[in-house]
Amino acid sequence: MNTYIITGATGYIGSNIVRSLINEGNDIHIIVRNTSNMSLLDDVKLNINIFIFNGDIESLIEYFKPLKDAIVIHLASLFIAEHKKEQIDGLIDSNIKFGAQLLEAMKEADIKYLINTGTSWQHYKNSTYSPVCLYAATKEAFEKIITYYYEVHGIKNVTLELFDSYGPGDNRPKLLNLLTTYSEKNIKLNMSYGEQMLDLVYIDDIVNGYLLTINMIKEGLIGKGEKFVLSSGYRISLKELVELYRKITNRFVMVEWGARPYRNREVMIPWENGTILPNWKANVSLVEGLIRTFK
Repeated sequence: MNTYIITGATGYIGSNIVRSLINEGNDIHIIVRNTSNMSLLDDVKLNINIFIFNGDIESLIEYFKPLKDAIVIHLASLFIAEHKKEQIDGLIDSNIKFGAQLLEAMKEADIKYLINTGTSWQHYKNSTYSPVCLYAATKEAFEKIITYYYEVHGIKNVTLELFDSYGPGDNRPKLLNLLTTYSEKNIKLNMSYGEQMLDLVYIDDIVNGYLLTINMIKEGLIGKGEKFVLSSGYRISLKELVELYRKITNRFVMVEWGARPYRNREVMIPWENGTILPNWKANVSLVEGLIRTFK
């Protein structure tokens, strides 16, 4: 049995990782806030240890001290595609300050393994680094902080950069759920021209990527600040995805193409220059994934 500390466990990806690790008989600890929605963990919450973090780093350190051999999986973040001035504090607190507190607590408790989560949006127009938005910039900034804790305090780490994700039970306000909502209400959905390309990865493939990363970092094969991507390798335009959704679900969605402008720094082509996680590939095709999601 291994011990894991997971942030962002109440989210869609995090809850699926938690469930998979529980099924393997592991000791799971999750860090949540008192406002966190635990509904995605209702079926397993009796099998996990829950630490409610109120911002007090001393309490976090004390909680971590008995968990010296744990691996930390950091998924918690605040995503805002186009922020407003009043949202800056939230982005900094969630994506930088909390992560720094997490690393400091790991240092004090002598916890040596971190799996971090980044985003393909750190690479606008295939740049080595060019943030699509402030959210992406905060993700990059936190990675620089990780570098300090690796070089000075020896915290072994790897970052997995994700593209779009989907699957059954996804409650996030993302495109596929939006299509379902508008179909059920039989109202028109205003969209851009739909030319932007998407890279969608099925939830089981993402979970497998994290499980593989766990094994590799434990075996010492990685952990020196490497960055890998979990990409399907398949691109589909937004307009084509809507048509595929209609075909698979047999649901009609009224879409007004071109009724909305592209957002500033719209990602028209997903990042193509990332290094795929070794020995990992997306096994579930988009068609099969959509069938599993909606059938």
